Amino acid sequence: MVKTVAPPPGIEGPGFFATTFDKVIGLARKNSLWPLPFATSCCGIEFMATMASNYDMARFGSERIGFSPRQSDMLMVMGTIAKKMGPVLRHVYEQMAEPKWVIAVGACASSGGIFDTYSVLQGIDRIIPVDVYVPGCPPRPEQIIDGVMRLQDLVGKESLRRRQSEEYKQLLAKYEIK
Repeated sequence: MVKTVAPPPGIEGPGFFATTFDKVIGLARKNSLWPLPFATSCCGIEFMATMASNYDMARFGSERIGFSPRQSDMLMVMGTIAKKMGPVLRHVYEQMAEPKWVIAVGACASSGGIFDTYSVLQGIDRIIPVDVYVPGCPPRPEQIIDGVMRLQDLVGKESLRRRQSEEYKQLLAKYEIK
């Protein structure tokens, strides 16, 4: 079954369709997110199930799994992130080209989970900005797909100029990202 996408609002007539550039780019971006999995534990196994034929995340335009940050625009952090891995995760995030989005999958990536210890990062939002949080320990594949759909909603409505806005620059400055 092929997912059909409704066209953005615009003016229609015989042989033409007119809309804004923002809406066309948003439609294209939201239906072609390329995930970069950063999986460290059990949430990664659930992500593998999400990509299998039972759940088939390819229906949402995310079938191309990229293992290169320069070829991906959706970073999916799944599992426990040790403080020693924090700089590696941040480096991966900084290597991604704009626009880029981040999903924190599971309790460990979102808040450190049950591991309230000196060695575990208590949420990846301490080192990189997060767009969508997926709850669960580990979250079911349906929840991961729901998180991708929430991100698609954000991406489709994002202005082309948001990344150059003062608010976005302040957000990056808060994380000391240039």
